[in-house]
Amino acid sequence: MSHKLSFFGHSAFRIVTEQNLKIWIDPWLDNPQAAGKPDSLDADLILITHAHEDHIGNCLDMARSSATEVVAIHEIQQYLLVKGLPNVTGMNIGGTYITKEVAITMVPALHTSSIQEGDKILYGGEAAGFVIRLEDGLILYHAGDTGLFGDMALIGGMYRPEIIMIPIGNHYTMGPREAACACKFLRAGKVIPMHYGSFPALTGTVEDFNIELKSQQVDTELVELKPGESMSL
Repeated sequence: MSHKLSFFGHSAFRIVTEQNLKIWIDPWLDNPQAAGKPDSLDADLILITHAHEDHIGNCLDMARSSATEVVAIHEIQQYLLVKGLPNVTGMNIGGTYITKEVAITMVPALHTSSIQEGDKILYGGEAAGFVIRLEDGLILYHAGDTGLFGDMALIGGMYRPEIIMIPIGNHYTMGPREAACACKFLRAGKVIPMHYGSFPALTGTVEDFNIELKSQQVDTELVELKPGESMSL
């Protein structure tokens, strides 16, 4: 049996590990790219990269049971606890948290993070990405919403992720050119593009990303997952 990674549009992913642990990342499942509801909303872990509603997404509905643990930066943890979620672990950038035999390292992302409630904007802490080491040692990196930054080379060198999930949409995050450079820094075996095509402003495309990877001579395999598609890891 192998791990299974599924993409649900925008930045929403689910990992089902060999031990049947269900890990969700940024589960906005009502996004414009969504190909219908997932087969199951069961979650053992939910990782939230930052506080914008297109990343917290359906977390409040999915984590009402204490059996589901949400992991996020401290400020989002406090917000979700106030909202009544029973099992939320807060951490901060640079730290590693081990739970259910999975090691979760919170790394920087260049982005903003806030929560809109009526006419109020609440501070959501710093935006982040996650390096995730599964039970058998496989390492993945979900960059969250981010611009390009040089310390991605440190993430690649220290954690050596084998599979990376990178935004390519432009406007709010990296575009294809910057995302290709990020892949050069990270030196992973495979890259899955995300955060594109959801809104008209997100003009970056997989085709342009592929062109940039080749132009910059990046030795990382592009794996395009359409919303609703999965791959074995």
